[in-house]
Amino acid sequence: MLVKFFATYRHIAQCKSCDVPAPRDVLALMGELSQRWPAFQNLLLNDDGNDKGDDVIVMVNGRHIEHLDGMATPLTEDDYVAITPVVAGG
Repeated sequence: MLVKFFATYRHIAQCKSCDVPAPRDVLALMGELSQRWPAFQNLLLNDDGNDKGDDVIVMVNGRHIEHLDGMATPLTEDDYVAITPVVAGG
């Protein structure tokens, strides 16, 4: 499964994208990425580790997870996940 990183998350991962074995759902993926790159720990997940962080946008196959099953959105090897921080500007 392909995971794409954007903006400051690219600096943390030190890559634009990576291939990972597909975990069961988005929550499991966020946990795995937080273990691989500890700097993601407080960004991708909330303090309890049971939901996404406040400042992260997660899309699966181009669809925001809020329009799917949220963090319970199932993942397969054919999916791609885009992870980006919330940004603001004018």
